[in-house]
Amino acid sequence: MQDCATTTMRFDTQTALALEAAFDGGRITSDGGLVWLSRMDSEMGLCEAISECVEEWRMRKGRHSLASLVKQRVFQIACGYEDQNDSDTLRQDPLLKMVCGSLPHGGPDLASQPTICRLENAASMRSCHQIASILFELYLSERGRDGAPKRVLLDFDATADTTHGEQEGSYYHGYYRQHIYHPLLVFDGQSGHLITTLLRADNTHASHSSVALLKRIVARLRHRWPGVAIEIRADAGFAIPALYDYCEKEGITYTQHAFRPQHQARCPQGALRVLR
Repeated sequence: MQDCATTTMRFDTQTALALEAAFDGGRITSDGGLVWLSRMDSEMGLCEAISECVEEWRMRKGRHSLASLVKQRVFQIACGYEDQNDSDTLRQDPLLKMVCGSLPHGGPDLASQPTICRLENAASMRSCHQIASILFELYLSERGRDGAPKRVLLDFDATADTTHGEQEGSYYHGYYRQHIYHPLLVFDGQSGHLITTLLRADNTHASHSSVALLKRIVARLRHRWPGVAIEIRADAGFAIPALYDYCEKEGITYTQHAFRPQHQARCPQGALRVLR
C-alpha cells in the first residue's frame, strides 16, 4: 500500500508518548495461527485425505486443485470464517494463500465463493461416509500412539449449530431460541479427540441415531483393541431404554450427568453412576 492516500492520524493522549494510526502496513493478516494449523495438517494429512473423498465435478481441469479447495475451506472455518461469502475477500489473504499452496505475493488468488459452494455441493453421501471413516482412523492412530488403551470413555453430546436463512433441515428450537441444526458429537473423554460427528435436522431428539452410531464405534474399537473397556458418558437427553439395553448387552458402563433429578429414577438400578 505504498500509494495509500490516507494520511497518518494522531490522537491526543494524557501521556508523553504519541499515539498515531497509519495505513502503510502493506498486505497483512490477523490470522497468524494459520501457520500452526497448516503444520499440524501437514503432519496428519487430514485435508489431503479429505480431498480424495470429494468427487471431481469439473468437466475440465480446474484452476484450483481439490486439495487446495479443501484446505481453503477448512482453514477458513477454523479461523471463524464459516460463511462461504468470506472467500471473496480471504482469497487474497497472503497467509491463507501460502498455506493453501499459492505464493503470498504474485501467486494466483484462491477460490471465490461460487467455487467453494460447488465444492460443498459435490460431496455425496458416500463422500461424507468416507470422510467420517478418515476422522475415525485418525483418532485411532493418535489414541493408540502410546500403545493400546485399557479404557476408552466416549462423550456423547448434542449441540446447536445456528443457521441464518432457510437452509434445508433448519428449524426453530425452543430451548436454544433460534433456528439451528442439531448435530451429534462424540469425543474421547480422556484425550479430547474428536471421534465422529453426525449432522441432524433441528427437529430430532438429542438421542436420535445415538445407538446406531455407538454400535459402529464399539465394533471398530473392539476390532482395533480387543478387550478394551468402553464407557459412555452423556446427559439426560440420552436417557432412553434402547441405549441402556445395548450397553447392558455389550457390557458397557454408562454415566449420566444429573441435570434433572426426575431422570435418575428412570435408570436401571446399579447400572448408572451419577456425576455430581
